[in-house]
Amino acid sequence: MKTTIDLPSELVKELKLRAIHEGKKLKDLAADLLRQGLRSTTSRQTLRPPRVIKDKKTGLPVIVSRPAPPGLDATPERIAEVLLQQEVEWARGSS
Repeated sequence: MKTTIDLPSELVKELKLRAIHEGKKLKDLAADLLRQGLRSTTSRQTLRPPRVIKDKKTGLPVIVSRPAPPGLDATPERIAEVLLQQEVEWARGSS
């Protein structure tokens, strides 16, 4: 289906360069990126905060968390990698 949208020229240039770099057609790359963006927005909207309940024996609060999304490795090594990546990004942003 054809449609027309107005985009900033810098964004179009970046999109064209990326399409060339990845060896894809512009329309295919744009469709892929839109799908990714829509998926991530949908998944963020459907996530609910963890529930807090009281333990029946002790009366202490218990946080009931959601299971990890499919494909997410929540190993200590992966978590350390993500935290390190965040620290690098923060350090770059502050300099």
